[in-house]
This record gives sequence, C-alpha cells and structure tokens, in this order.
Amino acid sequence: MAAFCLPALVLYGVFVVVPLVTALYYGLFRWEGIRRGEFAGLGNYLEVLTRYPLNQEIPAALWHNVLFFAGTMAIQNTVGLGLAVLLYRNPRGKRFLQTIFSLPYLISPLIVGYVWSLLLSPTFGPINFLLRAAGLESWARPWLGAPDTALPVLVLVNAWQWIGGPMLIFLAALGGIPRELEEAAAMDGASPFRAFWSVRFPLLMPAVGVITVLTFIGCFNLFDLVYALGGSDGGPGGAMDVLGLLYYRTAFEGGTNAIGESSALAIMIFILVFGASAVLERFLRRREVTS
Repeated sequence: MAAFCLPALVLYGVFVVVPLVTALYYGLFRWEGIRRGEFAGLGNYLEVLTRYPLNQEIPAALWHNVLFFAGTMAIQNTVGLGLAVLLYRNPRGKRFLQTIFSLPYLISPLIVGYVWSLLLSPTFGPINFLLRAAGLESWARPWLGAPDTALPVLVLVNAWQWIGGPMLIFLAALGGIPRELEEAAAMDGASPFRAFWSVRFPLLMPAVGVITVLTFIGCFNLFDLVYALGGSDGGPGGAMDVLGLLYYRTAFEGGTNAIGESSALAIMIFILVFGASAVLERFLRRREVTS
C-alpha cells in the first residue's frame, strides 16, 4: 500500500513542500534583485504589513476574497445542491447532464476567463447585444469595467465553472441516504420540502463540510480567473483585487526586495488559508455531530 502512495507523496513534496520551505527561507532575507542580502528575520513581514501601498491593498484584497467566498457559497453550492436533488429524483438523462455540468471545471480558468471577457465585452460581446435586441438597453453595460458589477460577475463566472463539483459530491451523498427515511417522514404527514430539510439535509452535513472547506481554499487561492477577467490590477479601481493578484504584483512588479517581500506575503497567505481551513473544518465536524 505504501508503494502505491509513494508517487503521490513525491509529487506533493516536489510541488508543495519544497516551494513552501523555499518561500519560508527566502522571506527571512533581504534581496537585491536575485542576490541574497543580509538576514532580515521578520523584517520583510513587517515591511509588507506597514509599507504603503501594501498596508492598504492587503485589507482590501482580503475583503474581496471574503466576499468572493460568501458569494460562491451562496450561489455555486446552493444551485449545485438543487441540481443534485433534481438529478437524483429524475434520473432520465442523468449521465448526460452530469457530463454537461462537469465539463466547465475541466477547462483552465484562464481560458474560461478570457472567453467570458469576450462574451461580456461592451462593444462586441453577445450578452450586451442580446440585451439590446430584447429591448433591455438599460441592462447593457461594461460588466467588467464598472466597480459595482465586476466582483459579482467574477462570482457568477466562477460559480458557472465549478458548479459541477458540488453537484457531483451532493449527488453521491444523496445516493448513500436510504429512501426509507424520507418515505417514513412522508407517511407521518411531512411535506416533500419538510422531509428533505428535516431528514435528508442533516445527513448531507458531511458533504456540506467537505464542499465548504474546498470552496474556502479555492476562493482564497484565486488568481488565474480574476487575472484573465481583470488583469494584474484587479479590474476597475481594484474592484476584483484579491490576495493572489497582490502576491503576483509584489513578486513581479515590486522593487529590488521583491523576492523577500513576496515570499513573506506568500507565507502569510498560507498561514491564513491553512489556519482558517482547520478552524472551519473543526467547526463543521462539531455541527455534524450535533445534527
């Protein structure tokens, strides 16, 4: 059994552990370009947290990540659960629909972002063209060029791409729940909605926990989709700026100490994501027990 796990452990060590340890090491030194300077200790971390404009960009980017996570949970996972319930109760065409809903997340987020940026173009995009053709001229707008619509559009595009993942997880969880439980609730006079909410949904909490943690990690590692839709500056007025973009700018558009500061920022993002994921996972485990 250990031999079968060895390739995965090697890949994990090469692509996750080694870069993490390297970033931790680089963040402890000052750099002059690619030449390592003196030992800085926590100096790079303090620099990132106190130097303008990073000290203002970090809270704004973090808040956008939080909003992105909340919007994704509200749309992607709710719709994913609804689709899973529909496919579970109406199995006709189930495999075909599973494939259709799962195809988008097999495509690179960069490609998805560039395609949607063309679809949403204010000059030649088909979405605004259809809105104008339907007489909804007031609805046609530069969706990615307005600060009040840029982040909601980003959430919707992300939900469109990844909705198949929660759907498949919920569908598998629904298949593991005995039908007799809901039938017994129906015999007791419970409506279909009441039977689902009181019987099936509590048994779906393990799936909800897995999806929530995975969604949180994905939302706080966001980079490629928002880069394709809004560029490295995060769209108009930084409306879509997130921690991943902030790290990119610090690493590739920073000053002479870009390596040290970006490494320190990467470690802080890792601690945030890892720590919050552990707390969230522990909280959801307790909810599973109480439910």
